[in-house]
Amino acid sequence: MEKMEFPESIEKVANKVEGKNDSRDMMAFTLSTCQWCKKFKKYMKDRDVAFKYVDVDQIDPSEKAQILTFLRSNFDERISYPYLICDGNVVVGYSPNKYDDLLKE
Repeated sequence: MEKMEFPESIEKVANKVEGKNDSRDMMAFTLSTCQWCKKFKKYMKDRDVAFKYVDVDQIDPSEKAQILTFLRSNFDERISYPYLICDGNVVVGYSPNKYDDLLKE
């Protein structure tokens, strides 16, 4: 499993959620008003999973542009929310089955 390095500009705007299940390096990009993003956060919190997230609609537009550039240059997936990066794997959209698979690995 590779540890994903995020630019400092992303790390500084990320919110950290503590959890006992912290064996995975998870960063999610979400929207504060998105029902699927809220479900993602609840899913992880219900399983006591540690993760970081950025509500991209709550940050400065220049920071949002940097995040989108980073995602487009490092991953082939379309950008839709929630957008989860876990140990180098990407899950786009709300997908509990894929989250379960990542947490089992």
